[in-house]
Amino acid sequence: MSSLPLIWRKFPERYLMKGNKCETCGTAFFPARNICPNCRRKGKLVEEEMPRQGKIFSWTEVFSGPCGFEMETPYFIAIIELENGAKILSQIVDSPKEKVKTGAKVKKVFRKISDIDPEGPIAYGYKFKVVD
Repeated sequence: MSSLPLIWRKFPERYLMKGNKCETCGTAFFPARNICPNCRRKGKLVEEEMPRQGKIFSWTEVFSGPCGFEMETPYFIAIIELENGAKILSQIVDSPKEKVKTGAKVKKVFRKISDIDPEGPIAYGYKFKVVD
């Protein structure tokens, strides 16, 4: 069960979508960064929970999934621009194909990420769903 420590170590990112924001220039980051690329040393980064809503910035449909995800194909992956401007990569779930498009509004949902080891933990995390 080598994956259990990783799941708990990534708890704030995976479950709460904690990132950070530069108080100097106002740029939000997810995952959190150690230094603002815009302000460098002058920037002051503070922890911030990311918004739960945004829009699809770019997307693609995956027909040939990587190892462990072959049974889930086809599925959608998108770059989501959150309401605070941070961009993250996420799977789009529970959404009909005709609604998955650039600019579509989405909201965060909590879903299973993996359960590869039959005796190990089930990893949960965020994904996004198109909303009307």
